[in-house]
Amino acid sequence: MGRGKIEIKRIENSSNRQVTYSKRRNGIIKKAKEISVLCDAKVSLIIYASSGKMHEYCSDSTTLADMLEQYHRLSGKRLWDAKHENLSNEVDRIKKENDSLQVKLRHLKGEDITTLTHRELIALEDALEQGLACVRHQQSEIVKTHRRNHKMLEEENKELNFILQQQREMALAAENVKEAEYYQRLRDYSSQAQSFPYRVQPFQPNLQDHI
Repeated sequence: MGRGKIEIKRIENSSNRQVTYSKRRNGIIKKAKEISVLCDAKVSLIIYASSGKMHEYCSDSTTLADMLEQYHRLSGKRLWDAKHENLSNEVDRIKKENDSLQVKLRHLKGEDITTLTHRELIALEDALEQGLACVRHQQSEIVKTHRRNHKMLEEENKELNFILQQQREMALAAENVKEAEYYQRLRDYSSQAQSFPYRVQPFQPNLQDHI
């Protein structure tokens, strides 16, 4: 018994929709491979999932760029506008500039300089000397800053030690004052005790001895 026809509409259930997408994607890629092999055709296939993930297929010895270029040539239509062409040109320019900077960087490291001319070597030497001068100047500034900060810390340390010494001297002076006041009170108490004469109590006979 054959399967019934499926109504072509969006599958609402997300799990079923993902399963169907995976099966049919694999199926259409399989068909693209088969027609490429059986008919010796150039096939290029691009599929974007709802999540934005891309799947692509190009027949052997064919790239997507080649297929697009052949499409442009045969149809006379462009798949992107001037803005995208400008972006593509800008990307190419940046790539070339990056390659040039990589070459210059290798030259500055002393690599791949055997092909340089005498003038190019002189220019490279001047650039290295200028760079070295800048590095030494920056190094000197860092050393000066370090020394200046070190001097400020030393002065701050001296000031703190001076304040600490003053506090110690003040504490010692206060302790000496308290000790002097204590001995002064002792002397005052002793002098007051000496000012009162010692009184002998009169002898009281014991009357019981006569009874």
